[in-house]
Amino acid sequence: MSIKKKLGLGIASAALGMSLVGGGTFAYFNDVETSNNKFTAGTLDLAVDPITIIDVDNIKPGDWMNRTFELGNSGSLDIANVLLKTSYNVIDAKGDNVSDFGDHIRVNFFFNDDKAVLPGFLPADQVVYQTTLSDLQSMTPDAVANRIFIPFFEERGGLVSGDTDNLYVQFEFVNNGADQNEFQGDALELKWEFEAVQTAGQSR
Repeated sequence: MSIKKKLGLGIASAALGMSLVGGGTFAYFNDVETSNNKFTAGTLDLAVDPITIIDVDNIKPGDWMNRTFELGNSGSLDIANVLLKTSYNVIDAKGDNVSDFGDHIRVNFFFNDDKAVLPGFLPADQVVYQTTLSDLQSMTPDAVANRIFIPFFEERGGLVSGDTDNLYVQFEFVNNGADQNEFQGDALELKWEFEAVQTAGQSR
């Protein structure tokens, strides 16, 4: 056998011996435990009843329409705010409008009695805020906010899971004492979108 072959065989034998020795140095006792974990997100589920709050025809200046609707929290998470977003489309029957029909429809928001610790403390027909539909388009009021601004008598704002608020609103076709003939036969299609907003994060 040549010196090269002897040398190669010797190196291979030494490497095999080292690997066997090295393998032995990694022997140890072992114990493994597994932690199974889970994150489940809650749900926001805002319900509006009825879906169509108002559908009225044949109105004239001076008419008013009282309506009631319910906002409910059917989700597992509390709702901090319910933001009201307004948009509408005017159908000009005669094509002669020089002003916005929405300027002549006033919305009167009544006191939210569900937010009172003492329901009935204030008259149910008390208007707490009023504005026109045209102005309401640029606002995002909280539909379930506290309404009397006296903390002792108020429920905290928002809607907790499983809770509902009954809301009262009045729409008024304002008689401005001037010529409103341009609106004869016209229609205004109103869309109210209610956006539920979660409460702030917290330690869990």
